[in-house]
Amino acid sequence: MSNIVLSTGVRDNLLSLQSTSEMMTRTQGRLATGRKVNSALDNPTSFFTSQGLSNRATDLSGLLDDLGQSIQIIKAADQGITAMSKMLESAKAKANQALQTADRFERSRLVSEYNDLLGQLSGIARDASYNGKNLLAGDGNQVTVYFNEENSAKLVVDPVDYTDPATALSLPALTVGTAGSTNVTLTTGAAALTSSSLLASSTAANAGDVITFSDANGAIGSITVTATMTVAEFVTEINAQFSQVEASFSSGTLTIEAAQDITFTGGQAGAGLNGGSVTATESSWLDESSIRATLGDINQAIRELRTQAATFGTNLSVLQQREKFTRELVNVLNVGSDELVVADTNEEGANLLALQTRQQLSSTALSLASQSDQAVLRLFG
Repeated sequence: MSNIVLSTGVRDNLLSLQSTSEMMTRTQGRLATGRKVNSALDNPTSFFTSQGLSNRATDLSGLLDDLGQSIQIIKAADQGITAMSKMLESAKAKANQALQTADRFERSRLVSEYNDLLGQLSGIARDASYNGKNLLAGDGNQVTVYFNEENSAKLVVDPVDYTDPATALSLPALTVGTAGSTNVTLTTGAAALTSSSLLASSTAANAGDVITFSDANGAIGSITVTATMTVAEFVTEINAQFSQVEASFSSGTLTIEAAQDITFTGGQAGAGLNGGSVTATESSWLDESSIRATLGDINQAIRELRTQAATFGTNLSVLQQREKFTRELVNVLNVGSDELVVADTNEEGANLLALQTRQQLSSTALSLASQSDQAVLRLFG
């Protein structure tokens, strides 16, 4: 094509038309992609700077996912501590109930309920897991959270082990206690007594006998047998006077049940109310001092849980603030990246319209220049 000679006017108009077409192609590309810089050829500085900002935003977005999951792990642990604290408040209520009664049998029942509540503490601690991590289950559950793409800034959340309240919170299960009992046969020698029979008519006791009940520390009380005291009245007196002893009578047999080791003396020799005894497994809450000791342990455990909750709360606050900061930083990076490469569609649309007009004018000018060159043909007409 180098052998073809174009006039200056035609060549100038052709070059203008080609330039316009090239600019239209570039403008249409910007409108199609929404970017004014689509490759390093368009603007190397803007392209690589934008790419660097976008890459960092992507890296930080990945860290945001880890931050969010770590926050949920701490929230699960905090919920576990809250539930454990409420369970301890219920256990504390059981101990206070035990203080309000002198009935050793009732205290033994309350110990059983207290132990049931302690058992729930362990279950709560084991269940407070999230996505395979449990900050209440000890070793192997440490959570490490990184805040930047170089992993130079991080937060380490150490776990605690509350799965064994006896060790972690000094709250071992208590001894419920098992009551012991003994039977005393009440007869006149020839026939069994009934509940309305006079106790003094039995071979077990005479009027004036003093039946003394004792524990390991000595006498806890006594009952004097009167000439008019019936068996039923004797049973009622035992139940009314002693919180650790219960008595019942049926078919000639007096049953004495005790929540602790008891002996009784003062009746007729060899007849059951003299030298008798009851052996029992004593409850941990047998006396008031032991109940108060348990209350002290519960209060200390509650303080321990509150302290740990405060620690987790601090960690949670740090993670939430870093999550917010990272999210906003990602937005800043993306905006900055876009400002370098994103096209102004309004401007590019106006440019395209102007280029279309220029293209039409260039085409007209090229046609006119060609017509001028064709004037020589008229010489041969």
